[in-house]
Amino acid sequence: MIRTWLLRARESFWLMPAVFGISAVLLAEALIALDRVLVDADVSIPFLNAMSAGGGREMLSAVGITMLTVAGTAFSITISVLATTSSTYGPRLVRNFMKDRGNQLVLAVLTSTFLYSVVVLRSVRTELDDSQAFVPVLAVHFVVLLAMLDVAVLVFFIHHIASSVQVTTLQQRVQEEFTTVVDTLYPADGPVGDAARTFMDPPDRSGDFRHVGSGNTGYVQHMNLDRLVALAIEHDLLIDVAAMPGDHVIAGEHVAKIRRGSGAARGSHGDPEEIDEAVRSAFTIGNARTPHQDVRFALQQLTETAVRGLASGANDPYTATGAIDVMAEGLVPLCRRKPAADTRTDEHGVPRVVCDWPRAESLVATVFRDFRQYGLDHLGVMHSVLGLAERIERGTDRPAVRAALLGEVQALREAFLARDPADLDRAPIETRIAELVDALRTHPVAAP
Repeated sequence: MIRTWLLRARESFWLMPAVFGISAVLLAEALIALDRVLVDADVSIPFLNAMSAGGGREMLSAVGITMLTVAGTAFSITISVLATTSSTYGPRLVRNFMKDRGNQLVLAVLTSTFLYSVVVLRSVRTELDDSQAFVPVLAVHFVVLLAMLDVAVLVFFIHHIASSVQVTTLQQRVQEEFTTVVDTLYPADGPVGDAARTFMDPPDRSGDFRHVGSGNTGYVQHMNLDRLVALAIEHDLLIDVAAMPGDHVIAGEHVAKIRRGSGAARGSHGDPEEIDEAVRSAFTIGNARTPHQDVRFALQQLTETAVRGLASGANDPYTATGAIDVMAEGLVPLCRRKPAADTRTDEHGVPRVVCDWPRAESLVATVFRDFRQYGLDHLGVMHSVLGLAERIERGTDRPAVRAALLGEVQALREAFLARDPADLDRAPIETRIAELVDALRTHPVAAP
């Protein structure tokens, strides 16, 4: 749960501004206290000029109000950019702006400057306000440094927002998320430890199971596998996961089913309701999909940017070809690696948790199906799709992936020829497809 909370906080606009704001208030109070100590000790700092209460208030007011205005203007621009980007490349990309550290930093610095100015302004006193005038010279002069920093941050923001809305930047961010989830679920060195036993015969998933219903409605955003394994070992259970990350569930729908395991001597039965609640708490349900464990969603975001570029209103096939190129950075290694660990066992090799992670062949089929539907009218996109297929063919010897790819390439050829393209357009495509089909049929394959 802590990890899930941190992921959500990471993608929010409030965490960094809150931390910076609290720090600004504490810093202001600390400098004010230091100023009081210096005044009581009749100590002056040579390089800081004395300042009247009126001058201090004007400076603090000017900096505070200006920075709050700049913050409002800057993020009005951000909202405008978000609206344009979401309509052009897809609304699901908005979360990439939300989690962008640069945008969070700009908001944090500008708002914390305002808070600092307000706190320091509160401490400025004239003889009319109090029996003794007090101007926190050190704290007031520090706001000048903050104002200089804010100018630098504003310049950075202008550069950053202009860079972040470029389609290549958006695609690279989504590709990094896709690569990260691939590396997490399908590690390069294959399943290790208990997960390595996933390639044994799968456990019997029939029998008398008790179903565990979801407590909320929404998408499964995260599944705590380690927690499920620990529960299964503690109570001698086999937990069969019914709702994987990315699946939508309605309150009461099954997220898992439970039955007694085969090692009763090592586990305690426990209260069924408490066990069900513990299993339920291992699933994080939210109102939107996230790419942290949902490899389909991570890949879907890249596909969406490509498909939207092919829409008649956008007519931008170069966006699609760029998305296909960066997609290969995660999809080719995925097709090369072993499947994700579907069975988690205890130290004795007893199956404890069973789930169904997406297979590479199904992801390949999803990608080629979408491009077969939307990309046939763009020769450049067709060549890029075939290039992706060729890279997958060269990169994997897994029979299931190669079989799925063969079927998709043949379907792509049929759909392309059904449009009766001109001979000049058809010949290069047919040649590449024929060579690819021949390679997929004749290349020796190893066991999965």
